[in-house]
Amino acid sequence: MDVIHVVLADDHALVRDGIKALLEDQSGIVVIDEASNGKEALEVIKKNKPHVLVVDIRMPEMNGVEVVRAVNNSYDDVRTLVLSMHDSEEYVVQAIQAGADGYLLKGASKEEFIKALKKVASGGKYFTGDISSIIMNNFVNGSVSKAATSETPHVEALFHLTKREKQILTLVLQLKNNKDIAEELNISKRTAEVHRFNLMKKMDVKNLKELTDKAKEYQLI
Repeated sequence: MDVIHVVLADDHALVRDGIKALLEDQSGIVVIDEASNGKEALEVIKKNKPHVLVVDIRMPEMNGVEVVRAVNNSYDDVRTLVLSMHDSEEYVVQAIQAGADGYLLKGASKEEFIKALKKVASGGKYFTGDISSIIMNNFVNGSVSKAATSETPHVEALFHLTKREKQILTLVLQLKNNKDIAEELNISKRTAEVHRFNLMKKMDVKNLKELTDKAKEYQLI
């Protein structure tokens, strides 16, 4: 796309003004509309069809998580970047499960915000460092129901999994936690965590639900 069209949704006018002023200095990015609450955000999106919605978590009418979920259910081409002051695990996990394409804290630098916005607009994902650790911890500490089937080798080839990652995947699908995996494979718990994180990246899933869904899609469970 030549120009990224952005809609801002935040219940604080000063915040919207600050973001808009920041983006006005950037070539190739244009703020086409604003919203002060969740319902208004959906109305604005329906009217303008932006490339990216930059949305706060806590807003009246509908919160940011509800807005992200509604956008993902109705608009395939609208990307969502959560910009929030909240870095609690609850908010982060809820936003990602709703389908957010990025999560950035309001204390981020101008450079990181622009980088995140462009990354999301181009179809990628962007989660600031602290948020990435929360994602990893939720993936690592979770489990997937039921056992792997004989289709696992096919998925190994499809997603270019290493032998170790295939072993990790099989054990995860057998409800093994990190400690169990580490003991069974004779590796450290930290190494098991890293392998699970890499597995999630290779299979292109953002959360445990998506991993489960993909496992079902390829008949792993």
